[in-house]
Amino acid sequence: MNVPRSGSDQWERHWQDYAQSAEVNPAQSYRRRLIANSLGIADGGQGARILDIGCGTGDQLRDLAARFPRASLVGVDVSKRALEVTHRKVPGAGLAQFNLQGDGELPAGLGGWATHAVCTEVLEHLEDPLAALTHARRMLDPEGRLVVTVPGGPMSAFDKYIGHLRHFDAPMLRGLLRQAGFSSAGVEAAGFPAFNLYRSMVLLRGERLIDDAVGRPSPMARAAMLLFDGLLRFAVLPSPWGWQIIGVARIIEGD
Repeated sequence: MNVPRSGSDQWERHWQDYAQSAEVNPAQSYRRRLIANSLGIADGGQGARILDIGCGTGDQLRDLAARFPRASLVGVDVSKRALEVTHRKVPGAGLAQFNLQGDGELPAGLGGWATHAVCTEVLEHLEDPLAALTHARRMLDPEGRLVVTVPGGPMSAFDKYIGHLRHFDAPMLRGLLRQAGFSSAGVEAAGFPAFNLYRSMVLLRGERLIDDAVGRPSPMARAAMLLFDGLLRFAVLPSPWGWQIIGVARIIEGD
């Protein structure tokens, strides 16, 4: 995840408290499968240059490294602590600290670098998600592909606590991508019914989840996560009722 520079201290603390829970979150595993299927990368990633925008503590980047061992990988995030954790998990990836909400120069060498870029569960945290997508466009090869995921459905108490400013539907994400100069024909809602059921359990847990998720999950929580991880393996088809929004985009030719 990535936040404005003024909120960087908040995210240093966030990754200290919640990194272990994020690793085993079944929603994260589900999104990683959706992303891998949407990238369109073959041959172990030979020749691919994959950029993880808002890489957090590196779980997505580690998954990409395992799936595409021949690809070159780079992650960017505003949190120094998150990048330190990511380096331990994915020592072969390039990493750069970068504020997606700022107007500074891109990290060295990343202008037009990526043949594929991933921006997963980031835009909901940002005051100006359009600025982040504009930076993403600048880091993408003109023939490259961007995969974006954002949450849909209602916000839980935990979502609000960790800084969700909005949730999306498919038309909202499609409009943002177009404003940033991307095509957006591949924006879909996914996850119905299993993902919606999981999210409903999160909603019902309310503010108690804020404390539940600190540190290593309890044995009961881990058992519930394993159950939902199994169910979510069957929630791969798009549906208008899904609460997981995913978009696949390319730079509009001539822009």
